[in-house]
Amino acid sequence: MQLKNYMEDLVFEQLDRVINSHQGVCKCEKCKYDIAALALNYLPPRYVVSDRGETYTRIKSLEQQFLVDIMSSITLAITIVNGRPKHNAE
Repeated sequence: MQLKNYMEDLVFEQLDRVINSHQGVCKCEKCKYDIAALALNYLPPRYVVSDRGETYTRIKSLEQQFLVDIMSSITLAITIVNGRPKHNAE
């Protein structure tokens, strides 16, 4: 058995789409992971151990408000990371 925060998968499913909808956002791997980490800090964890738990979380993720919360958290994280990136400018 393995313990997993399923919210990570849900954030990464939306990450590129939300980043691409914003102009001038750095798309390097470091910034993407910083955005994802910060977004996850704003969202409640969804830990799963069994297939049943994962199925419940997948169904829950289809709810409109759940998706809006994920996208809002990613957008907030983009604003913060884009204002103070932690990588060297090239």
